[in-house]
Amino acid sequence: MALVPLIEYADATPGVRAVYDDIMATRRVASVNNFWKALAHDPANLKRVWATVKEVMAPGALDPLVKELLYIAVSVTNNCEYCIHSHTAGARAKGMSPAMFDELLAVVALANATNRLANGYRIDVDPQFRDPLA
Repeated sequence: MALVPLIEYADATPGVRAVYDDIMATRRVASVNNFWKALAHDPANLKRVWATVKEVMAPGALDPLVKELLYIAVSVTNNCEYCIHSHTAGARAKGMSPAMFDELLAVVALANATNRLANGYRIDVDPQFRDPLA
């Protein structure tokens, strides 16, 4: 259960409605999801977060499906149930298969396990792995 009441479109201020309208137009959906309705309690934050999401998740050097897969991976690591569900739905809509999801979770689990080992042992980074531009 949300810690704040969700702000529905009909109850939103004109500024919040403008962000909601942009979300619906950009995503080609009939309504905004609960994440945005919760953020609407702080209209400046809603506007800022939406602008960042819109910019970062827009088409770019990374394929839109890859961006969704990365979002799922980070959400799993951060244990964000909401983001795992919403970005899994987004990835499925962009072509993620069940096998891709299974493999993604295997990579996330492996990376988390080996990261903890490397951090625990405080292993020095091999010279060949260091950025030559650094």
